[in-house]
Amino acid sequence: MRARVTTAMVGAMFLLGCERSEAPAPAAPAPAAPAAVTAHASNLPPLDATNIVSIASGSKDHTTLVAALKAADYVTAVAASGPLTVFAPTNAGFDALPPGTLDSLLLPENADKLREILKYHVTTSSLTAASLRDGQLLGMANGAKATIARQGDALTINGARIVASIPASNGMVHVIDAVLLPPAKP
Repeated sequence: MRARVTTAMVGAMFLLGCERSEAPAPAAPAPAAPAAVTAHASNLPPLDATNIVSIASGSKDHTTLVAALKAADYVTAVAASGPLTVFAPTNAGFDALPPGTLDSLLLPENADKLREILKYHVTTSSLTAASLRDGQLLGMANGAKATIARQGDALTINGARIVASIPASNGMVHVIDAVLLPPAKP
């Protein structure tokens, strides 16, 4: 069920860097939707070329995230007008989960559990890398908190490295190298 992706988006992310200091360039035309997206087009809201879901869908390194968003019926929420910040784990981040975890989470009967995990990757405000402070607690969409750490230019959220930041029409995408697991509810 997990598709492999291309490297075009990663290249673009690293070309963009973590933040832009100059005015953004005009938006490029929307890339053709990957087969995995067009095959399930009836499940997707209308996407503009620069919203969070479109950015993830165009990235070869986020096919697992897109599959998880679909499996959890959480695409529409992340494509909403926002503002939102999504901490987007790469495929490698998902691959680092214990064996069998992702396959289990993607099962229809585990959609609610998967949605709660995905909500722990979303805030309901647009946060740039420059606005994130060391020790800052973020309220996540699932109601739990996550902690930002900053050492110089290096940023992490709950220990997951933020490797790139991409502005979106409905907020911000911060690419992270691990999946954030919400704290156990008391």
